[in-house]
Amino acid sequence: MSKITINIDGKEIQTQEGEYILNAARANDIFIPAICYLSRCSPTLACRLCLVEADGKQVYACNAKSKEGMSVITSTENIIIERRAIMEVYDVNHPLECGVCDQSGECELQNYTLEMGVDKQHYAVKDVDRSDVDWGHIHYNPGLCIVCERCVTTCKDMIGDNALKTVPRGADALEAEYKESMPKDAYAMWNKLNKSLIGLTSGEEMLDCTSCGECAAVCPVGALVDTHYIYTSNAWECEQIPATCGHCSAGCQISYDVKHTSIDNTDTKIYRVMNEWNYVALCGAGRYGFDYQNVVDKKDESAFNAAIEAFKKADTIKFTSTITNEEAYLLQALRDKFGYKLVNNEAKAFQTFLNYYSEISGTKLYGYDLEATHNVNFVISVGTAIKSDNPNARYALNNSMTVNKGAGLYFHPLKDPVIEGLGKSIMTMYHAPLQEEVVLYLILDLFADKEKLPSEIVDYLASFHSKKTITVEEIIKEEITEIVKVMKMNEESGEEEEIEEEKKKIVPKKITKEVEVDENALLEILGANDNFMEELEKNLAKKDSFALIAGPDLYTHPNAKNLARLLALIEKYSAFEITMIPTLTNSLGVALICELDDEVGSYTIGYNTKGDFTLSALGDGDLDMPAINQQEGTLTSINKRVNPTNAAISYNGYELNDIANALGLNAENVIEYTKMLPTKSGFISKEFDTLPNHYENDGTECRGYLLDNVAVKKCGDESVEKFKETKLEGTLIYMANPVRQFTPFTYKTTNLDEVSGVYMSEEFLANSDFNEGDIVRVKSASGELVANIVSDNKISGDIIVLPTFDSKLNSEALFSSYRFATASIERV
Repeated sequence: MSKITINIDGKEIQTQEGEYILNAARANDIFIPAICYLSRCSPTLACRLCLVEADGKQVYACNAKSKEGMSVITSTENIIIERRAIMEVYDVNHPLECGVCDQSGECELQNYTLEMGVDKQHYAVKDVDRSDVDWGHIHYNPGLCIVCERCVTTCKDMIGDNALKTVPRGADALEAEYKESMPKDAYAMWNKLNKSLIGLTSGEEMLDCTSCGECAAVCPVGALVDTHYIYTSNAWECEQIPATCGHCSAGCQISYDVKHTSIDNTDTKIYRVMNEWNYVALCGAGRYGFDYQNVVDKKDESAFNAAIEAFKKADTIKFTSTITNEEAYLLQALRDKFGYKLVNNEAKAFQTFLNYYSEISGTKLYGYDLEATHNVNFVISVGTAIKSDNPNARYALNNSMTVNKGAGLYFHPLKDPVIEGLGKSIMTMYHAPLQEEVVLYLILDLFADKEKLPSEIVDYLASFHSKKTITVEEIIKEEITEIVKVMKMNEESGEEEEIEEEKKKIVPKKITKEVEVDENALLEILGANDNFMEELEKNLAKKDSFALIAGPDLYTHPNAKNLARLLALIEKYSAFEITMIPTLTNSLGVALICELDDEVGSYTIGYNTKGDFTLSALGDGDLDMPAINQQEGTLTSINKRVNPTNAAISYNGYELNDIANALGLNAENVIEYTKMLPTKSGFISKEFDTLPNHYENDGTECRGYLLDNVAVKKCGDESVEKFKETKLEGTLIYMANPVRQFTPFTYKTTNLDEVSGVYMSEEFLANSDFNEGDIVRVKSASGELVANIVSDNKISGDIIVLPTFDSKLNSEALFSSYRFATASIERV
């Protein structure tokens, strides 16, 4: 889109051609009232407050697009009358319970009622019963609801759950005289409002969604509230602590709402998590999984001394990536000083994968991010159970399809009803495990510029194509046969003979023309249906921007090197821009900061994982450490951004920095190392206290800083290996977490109540002798475990999922490295 100039209230501004007037105004700090519109969602025209005059014609700013030279007036006498009437309508029968309403103090209805100067009420209508409803993690008060539909819109356009809709209110019709006496837009809005409330698309009594809570976050009034928060605090009582979510690699901006625990207990408590919902959407872990702090009354000096002695005899530090960049820097500094091995298997796999990718790409990091993915109109996902590996990647995929009228391709062995529910424009291909290489070769085959691609790769791709000669008559017969199947004719109805007679009439008797049809063996290997190419061509129509999201299945694949090089070739020789999902919270930061080893030595210090001596923020080790919500520091996100986070809860014990100082390093606070993060890996020398953490009105992210994508030397060799059609035979297991769980830290929280166990789909259970709750033994070539069966309606098919959020389950022991394996399962 090209830049254009428009005039709003006498002020000339620059914007993109086709941008909504409301977005253009917001980006330039020009106020236009609006309740129903969300910046990254489609307009609903529910509130009609954003009425403006554009080139002499009244339009809705949320839905009217900017044109070169357009003149916009945001407020006229008629517009003022309309807006005030709309606000009076919103206030009709709205309960006067601001003193106890959870939204009071940050309520948009309060704000706009005052803004429009509503001090009289000219309208009245008979009310209906609007009793509160508990939908599980969300509480709905229809009496407070103004049916702005923001909850419906964000659930559809941002999250992709489509769990909410408008339902009939059951109210009496408005009195006829109002149609003549009221301003036009106010009457139209009221008529719609009077007919509707918010309900569940499932028709059930409880929400059946991925439980992100974004609907409550965007609610402008107190109609939708997180169940755990109801009547616990007034908004103005809480201090907001800006931070970064510590659960997955999305690095979402959050703020912790904190205040004292009670009258008798002055200790700080987190009451809820908020987010800048116009610019970032949270998953349920980020919103509800906030109380994972490690409560320590005082420093345990004897345990600290034991830790120092353990460090003196240790040769290995084993750790997870649920740490800050500064802690990773300290571990590397200790390695440099004492020669420790640093072992972090998942970060090591990601680090190695990035290095293989860099051999062809010539850059240390992948080239794209999720913020950019939101804006494209064709997205491919490969190698990731995207809804649980990184929910914001799923939101980007969904947002691309809904708002940009885009389409997507989802490749994965595990069937996913949540992804299928994103809409008709998402194509899913459930291939067998170990066929990720075939997927990437297919993407090269379909989308790469063959004139620029290395000739040996072009020849290899050509070997999967063959020509099949078929007559036009055969084609027509196949199409008619398919039509008959769709009609689902009853064999006993006697109509089949009639259909056969009709087919003979339709198919010309004398057709000799033959055509060549291209057969693609790659599609056959992946099990694509016969209509795949036809459906793909339809979805690709008018698409001009492309993104590919790659995930953790690739990093531990037996042929990870080949996969990394194939991704680099796709990025270089096609229109696809690549984003890679780091496995855990700070896997990217750890991979860039630490020199990682493969094997542990004879004596191991464990940090948030078991060792001969264990440092733990989970409170289950030999020496306590602070959790991320108790620390200052930075985290490196999937968007290659180094984001600051602050302590929401105090911590009274020892920190890693205390140990480092006792071993010869010297820093009063760990954030003194923020400016020392390695510039050779793309970090920038900046003091922690200078790092911002907010968004501008135009959506510009002012959080920390972006990593430099450092140039590295290319290897000069762009060859790739031929794939092998290796298969896993037997019952398949997959190492992945359910929605809202990532690590033992999410498992520790109060409001995330997912059950630990062996996850099976409802479909699998229905076709087996197992039942939910049965205790089973799962045994693979690598190990075994015993656990309960958990039924999960967010997966389908016959692949069994073993989660990692419960450290006692020790699912990792059943896998060599790759996330898929085969196992036997028997009832205990």
